[in-house]
Amino acid sequence: MTDYAVLFRELAVPRLVGTVNHHKVREVLKRELAARGFTIDEHRFTGRPARALLGTPREVHGVNLIAHRPSGRPTVRPSVWLVAHYDSKGQPISMALRLVGFFALLAGLVGLLFSPIPAVALLLVGLSIALQNRVNDNSPGAVDNATALVTIFMTIDQLLPATGVGVIFPDAEEFGLVGARALAADRAALFANSAVINLDGLDDVGAPIALLHRPGPMGAAVATALKARQWRWLPVVVDGIALARVTRECVTILKGNWRTMRIVHRPGDTATRVRLDGAAIVAAGLARVLRPA
Repeated sequence: MTDYAVLFRELAVPRLVGTVNHHKVREVLKRELAARGFTIDEHRFTGRPARALLGTPREVHGVNLIAHRPSGRPTVRPSVWLVAHYDSKGQPISMALRLVGFFALLAGLVGLLFSPIPAVALLLVGLSIALQNRVNDNSPGAVDNATALVTIFMTIDQLLPATGVGVIFPDAEEFGLVGARALAADRAALFANSAVINLDGLDDVGAPIALLHRPGPMGAAVATALKARQWRWLPVVVDGIALARVTRECVTILKGNWRTMRIVHRPGDTATRVRLDGAAIVAAGLARVLRPA
């Protein structure tokens, strides 16, 4: 029986793509998947980080983990993929402050049409925040995204091995969905006629949110089971955006509040502040929906 708290502490370490800890976490995930009877495919890729991120290399080399339990029929693919990125990053400013900067830039651009002087002030505020969008490796990434990794193991441990559910752990999400975009480009056939449930940022506090990238019955059932607020768009960058292009349906589940956003990508995003209550709630809801899958 897995001690999820111990596993969580193994995963919640600074793990920027390409670092020693990043490799160690990937090996832990492979160990846990193999122990549950999953066959693992390593999808290696090279891509360019998002231009909005400062301090990144020109190219990033990553490894997506694709796992499923052998069905005896090689042409049969999982009907549902549970997805959670496994890399982390730190930044000098939190997600909350970056959102303030985003809305300041947006308000400034709109304001130029009506009141140029206040609009310029807003643009300068937004730009000053955006210029701090530099990547480092000083965040353990407990909520973002070690809790989601543990949630996937909690979920599959409540399902029968024959359940048609696969697992994907994309890499380099924190560099601008690089791994998910590579999956969509190179392995689109994996997602044909399947549903993707992407998990990202599951805190103990706050209400669940279902971000419906491509709505469908599975996403609706998950949202209902979790009593999640449903949205079609939010100012967040998550792997579901890239994967929705090649799937039948796609939903991202998030859980947190403003306090969560204040610690994401910061050194304070540690395992010590998380009890995994949110992970357990989401896993139980997913398992209720997926048992008949």
